[in-house]
Amino acid sequence: MKLNTIRLFVSDLVAARDFYASALGLPLKADGGEYGYCVFDAGGCTLVVEAVAADAPPDDLQLVGRFTGLSFEVADIDAVYDTLRGRGVVFAASPERQGWGGTVATLRDPAGNELQIYAWSRA
Repeated sequence: MKLNTIRLFVSDLVAARDFYASALGLPLKADGGEYGYCVFDAGGCTLVVEAVAADAPPDDLQLVGRFTGLSFEVADIDAVYDTLRGRGVVFAASPERQGWGGTVATLRDPAGNELQIYAWSRA
């Protein structure tokens, strides 16, 4: 098996599309905005961002604005952190060394979903 696609849920698809394309710099593979989704190349994996309507069932609404467990590996976490902050990305936590040897910083998308950037060692 090979992990191929990850789905992430948002409340505002336009804001999410702009964030993932412009702020994070992920290439947009497909814009299905009229159908409530867009697709990004996330470097070896496909990221599908899907809109959840404000009047969706509670179980669907709970998919938006949470810690996702998704992490993007970067070579130089301090440089990427500074670049993303310069683009207006909001971080819940700055780069912090972890017990397993890497460094992690947690960021938030416009829907409040938390993702991380990490590096195995500071560059």
